[in-house]
Order: sequence, then C-alpha cells, then structure tokens
Amino acid sequence: MTAPDRTDTADGTLRAWQNPALPVADRVEALLAEMTLEEKIGQLGSRWVGNDMQAHEEVEPDNAHNVAPMQDVFAASGKVPIEEAARHGLGHLTRVFGSAPVSAAEGAAEVVRLQREVVKNSRLGIPALVHEECLTGFTTYGATVYPAAIAWGATFDPELVERMAAAIGRDMRAVGAHQGLSPVLDVVRDYRWGRVEETIGEDPYLVATLGAAYVRGLESAGIIATLKHFAGYSASRAARNHGPVPMGRRELMDMILPTFETAIAEGGARSVMNSYADVDGVPAAADPWLLTEVLRGEWGFTGTVVSDYWAVPFLATMHRVAADAEEAGVQALSAGIDVELPDTLGFGQHLAERVRRGELPEELIDRAVRRLLTQKVQLGLLDADWTPEGSVAGADTVDLDSPANRALARELAERSIVLLEPGTTLPLLGEGRQGPRRLAVVGPCADDPRTFMGCYAFPNHVLPRHPGLGLGVEAPSVLDALRSELPDAEIVYERGCDWREEDRSGFAAAVAAARESDLCVAVVGDLAGLFGQGTSGEGCDAEDLRLPGLQEDLLLELAATGTPLVVVVVSGRPYALGRVRERAAALVQAFMPGEEGGPAIAGVLSGRVQPSGKLPVQIPRTPGGQPGTYLQPPLGSDSHGISNLDPTPLFPFGYGASYTTFEVGELEISHAEVPTDGEFTVSVRVRNTGGRAGEEVVQLYLHDVLAQVTRPVRQLAGFTRVRLEPGASARVTFTVHADRTAFTGRDLRRIVEPGDIDVFVGTSASDLPCRGRVRLTGPLRHVGHGRRLITPVEVRPAAGPDQGGTHAATS
Repeated sequence: MTAPDRTDTADGTLRAWQNPALPVADRVEALLAEMTLEEKIGQLGSRWVGNDMQAHEEVEPDNAHNVAPMQDVFAASGKVPIEEAARHGLGHLTRVFGSAPVSAAEGAAEVVRLQREVVKNSRLGIPALVHEECLTGFTTYGATVYPAAIAWGATFDPELVERMAAAIGRDMRAVGAHQGLSPVLDVVRDYRWGRVEETIGEDPYLVATLGAAYVRGLESAGIIATLKHFAGYSASRAARNHGPVPMGRRELMDMILPTFETAIAEGGARSVMNSYADVDGVPAAADPWLLTEVLRGEWGFTGTVVSDYWAVPFLATMHRVAADAEEAGVQALSAGIDVELPDTLGFGQHLAERVRRGELPEELIDRAVRRLLTQKVQLGLLDADWTPEGSVAGADTVDLDSPANRALARELAERSIVLLEPGTTLPLLGEGRQGPRRLAVVGPCADDPRTFMGCYAFPNHVLPRHPGLGLGVEAPSVLDALRSELPDAEIVYERGCDWREEDRSGFAAAVAAARESDLCVAVVGDLAGLFGQGTSGEGCDAEDLRLPGLQEDLLLELAATGTPLVVVVVSGRPYALGRVRERAAALVQAFMPGEEGGPAIAGVLSGRVQPSGKLPVQIPRTPGGQPGTYLQPPLGSDSHGISNLDPTPLFPFGYGASYTTFEVGELEISHAEVPTDGEFTVSVRVRNTGGRAGEEVVQLYLHDVLAQVTRPVRQLAGFTRVRLEPGASARVTFTVHADRTAFTGRDLRRIVEPGDIDVFVGTSASDLPCRGRVRLTGPLRHVGHGRRLITPVEVRPAAGPDQGGTHAATS
C-alpha cells in the first residue's frame, strides 16, 4: 500500500489534521473522523524491531542477557515484519537506539527506515512515536552515563537533576526520539529489592521533588517523560521482583502515589507506565481505580498510559486474571492503558471483532487513540511538512558524550557522594597531611568502572551481549583516578575477591598489600545487571543486606592488618555496615556515580572535593530485620522493650558528613496557631563553623502528634542546599501550608486534621536540634489534587559582621 501525499488533499488544501494553525483538539478529532476502526486500533500498538536481532554468537542462547522480563520468550514468538505491523498504522517504535550498539548516525538511519515503512504501509501515513530508555542518560551506545537515580537522591538538588534531564532530552531529540521511559518514582520500602538503584530514595517528598525536576528537564527538551512504575512496585513481598504487594490502600495513597501526583502537577509529565505488580491481588495493568479513577478523575491527567513491557500479556501468563493475551488486552484497555509496549499482543485487531460483536465499547478505543494522537500532534508528527529525515536532523552533529555532558555528570557524581565517617584519616591531603607514601587499593569495585553504572546504563544493559566493545564511553576507575589524584604515592592494587563468588584465593595477596602499605582503600559493593546477572538491578534482589559474596570477610581481614582502612562502598542499595564501621578508619558511600564516578570518589578521598551528599536511604546496622525505612509510626521506630530487634539505623536518612562543620539554630515559627487552611513559616539560621567552604542540606520534618490513624514519627516536608564560606551564615525560611500535613483518614479520604504538629529542623532525620510546635485550628478539611504539594524555601544571608558568600539550591 502506498500512503497518500502528506502535503495536501485532492483539491490542494491541507487536511485539517495536518494543519498546524488549527487547535490540537480540532486536529485530533478531524483525524479520528477519517480513521477506520482498524486504523484506530493500529495506533494502540508498537513494534520492537531490535528484538528480532540474534544474541552475540559468544553468548549462550538463553535469557542471560535479556533487557526486559521474558524478552527471549516473546522474541521467539512475536516476530512480525514492520510492513505487517504497520498495515493499519502503528503507535510506537520501540528502542531503535537501545537494543544494540549503534552510533547516532546508524540509529538515525534506522529511525528513518522504519518511519518510512510505517508511513508507506498505512493508508493515512501517520508516523510512529519513538521511545527510548533514559534513566541514567540516553540508553544508547556512546552516550553519557550519568549517576543512577539513587545518586540523584543523595544530591538533594532538584535544580541539578533538572539540568541533567534537559541535557538527556536534547540528545534524544536530536536523533529522532520522542518519549523517554523515565523517571522511576517508586519509593523504596525494602532495601533488598534489586531496583532500589533506580529509585530516588525512601521518602515520598524527596522522590517527588527530584522526580518532578527530572520531568521538567526532559519535557523542556520536547521529550515526553514517562512516570513509572504506577504503582506499588517497590513494596513487593520479600523484595522479590514482580512479587505481590501486600499493601493497604491508605499506605499506597500516602507513601506511593504522591510522587506521581507531584510529577504530574509540578513537572508536567505527559505519560505514565503501569507497574508489573498486583496490589492486594489487583494487577495495576487491570486496575480502573488506579489508572482511571485516581489518575484521570482525581488528578486530571490527560496524557497517555503506556504498558510496561509485556505487562498486558502478563495478565494472562503471570497474574492469571485473563484467559489469554486477547482477553488481557480488553482488561488493560478498559482499565485505562492506552498503548501496549514493546510489541502488540493484547491490543491487536481482535479488538475490532469484539467491538462489532458488542463486547467492547468503541468509545474505549477512541479514548485511548485520542490521547496518543494528541501527543503526535504536539510533537509535530502530523504536520504536513514532517519527514523522517527531518526528524533526525541533529544526528549528524550531536555528541552524545560531549564535554558539557561529562562536566554535568561529574558535578552530579561529586554532589552525590556521602561521607559517612571521615575519622582521622580523611581527607588524605591538606590540613597538614601529605598523603600516604604507599597506598594499597583493594576490592572488586576498585578497578572496574562498570560498578559506577546502573542496570539501565547501556554498558551494563546491552553491552554484555557484545563483550568486545568495551564501555563505549571513557570511565576512569577509582584506581585510575587515585593514581592521578595522588601522583607522588606508590599505589599497589589487588582485587581480593569477586562481587559474589565464594572464592578466597585473592585474600592473601590483598592482605599482604594492605600490611605493607601506609593506608588501604577498599572499594566494595555492587555490579549492576539484569535478572540475576548482577548483585543489584532489575531481577537482582538480595536475601539480606550483607555486602555481596565475601566482601565483608575481605574487609575484616584487611582491618586486622592494623593498616588504616578506608572503606568506599559503591552500590545500588544500602548495605549493613555495622561490623565494618567498628574496624574502619573512614567510611564513604557512593551510590553508582556514573562515568565520572572515579574522579569524584578520588576527589572526595583527597579532599579536593568537599563532600556534601546526603543519604536518600538509611544505612542499616545489621543485615536482617527487613523491611524498614525511616518512615515508621511509633511502634515501628522503637522496640519499646517489646521486641529484641532494634530498628535504629547505623546512619539515618538525610545524613552526610563534611570536611567542615555547620550549626543550625535560632528557630523562629511565625504563628503558634493557624487554621487548617492557613500557613506558617519556619525559619532557622545555619552557620559554617568550620575552616572550609561547604554545603549543608537543611531539612524540615513534621509530625502529627495525635491523629485518627497512626502517622510517621517524623516525615520530610522541605529541604534546601545552602553553600557557605567559613564563618558565614544564612537564614533559611520554609513556608508551610496546612495542606502539607494532609494524610488519608479512616474513610480513605485525604484530610487536614486540626491538632498539634511538631516541627523539626536539622541536618538529618536524627540530627534535629530545632524543635517547635504549631496548632492547626478550625474544622477538619477534605483536600484533593489541588492541595499544596511543595514547601517553598527562601535562603538569605543572615545579618551580622561575619558574613561571607552564600548560595542556595532549593526544593
């Protein structure tokens, strides 16, 4: 079939749906009126042409290198030529750049080829929307690998995350991509879950503010941001990937949903992806309460809902709530999923037969198609002058790992590293220290930069299928970076052990190196992978929170040499470090800091970089007793002598040390009482009391003293970064609306309840020197989507003769 001329109709006028001068809604309705039922259904599907490619000849022909669950199974049964897939039109093209190592020019050429086929083989010639992964950067060969999302959380810096996302979006747009399948807005509920590295942390407000910032950045570049995984995925039983979620609706509404709501209201996200999991027995992909009543009805979301990969057929094969993929498609469409990814299985032409038999209202088809066509109009895909070649016009000049990208990646990495304990050893240079003459560098993460990268970074996500291609980007290891950072030191290296193999054969050499050195830096932690091929990542869940394999044993033997031991943990989740802390001279946590992670870690160790990262998750003391995060009601946060298990973390949420010191004090609260629809301000003075410039993250927490349901002992309600020169101070003022105390009541309606609210300000969930109380007065209020979701913060230099410079990055 040859598509009609896209430029005009037979009488020389533009088709209404091709006319950019008309309102978007009018163009969509005009196109809908021209479409057959089969053409409408065609827009609801997708095609993953890259999934037809055979695995590298050196790789075993099983699921060892799947990049999506059950990919090998569906690839074997779902090969449909693009010409056939596009016969009635096509909604999405899946991962043209993210399936195999291709250059920007090669990927752009493939986009052009596929778009030509889509346009040529369908009657109306509607182009497809191209989507790609982009969590730690554009997931394609040679593109910048930024820090993992858990490292964004450690920055507590929304503005920086927004700049990163904008850079990612610009690179994607230059090569013809339209939609990015990020950010992940799941809130950590169990540290054992493999995908903790993809989350922003364990607090809904932190995740919401940084997630909304990512969305703003990506959308500013013209890329549709996709919020995932909606909703509850991170709370699976026993932290098993895809496991059932034993969560009540109140916990879902208070801990899980606000991140998505905020990213829509404050970020402007235009797409949402469903979770694989079921919550209390109802799979998200078939839940009209979640996908329609809440998302559309309560929040007013007008974008598209796309299925996670094969989530539609999973309703039949995994959840067993549908007889087959076709029935699964009916359930998913009825619930509110608009487009099936990555290939069309449940949203096929059988839907037309069901409509004609009266089994499925055509209005459901129109509802979904209208949403997708709206986005295609917004993206310019339906303009008469659109061409496949024009859509990739920037591919010839784009540098996917440009110096500007790398500088941004380094800034993120440096700000994300958390100094847990400097002891008397760090920094290695300065303050009268000359650095070690002989340094032993040990550990499986010391000389492998893959450990800096998450499971959705291209080197760990796709390149295991292509072992001869290296990383595709320059990424110095910690060992490389330390040799550059400490050029006068004699540095010896021993790996010691693997990430997870039970092999002690390298212990003796590592211990000998440590014993013969002035200092030992041990770099331990994770190597991300997929579906059991790593120690962190999708499908790489942990039985407990011991460092993987024999790494803790190695650390204990290194410490026993008597040589001062600096432990650097490079990981995607927090590990229990109680036994390690007792023996280490210093502790540093680096959450998968990306391609610039090596120099960033070396800079923190030497003192060139002033550490300012804060923990987005707690560091546990012991490896068992999970799950647990800081957001606990009274009986979850203290044993009260009732249990022998102590839930107190080794290092609390929000904690991070520095090479200078800060003091937070002089609390001022504007009102002792405010109505339940009013607001008050909370102000403190923060002062740099040390000898170096540095940044502190001032944190506001609230606690409802007496409520109709149990409430967290404290919960983050605001934060801001403040940079101060030595001796300088600043006044930080939070404006707190009563809406920020809202919670889900016994009747499952969100309320602001009159009563006392404790106010805490400090530098972590446990270090809160400033404490006060405000009383909310008046009637109980019911609040909805229009409530205040963000706490504004203002930072001003404090009055006084000792003032130097200040700088703030506010949430």
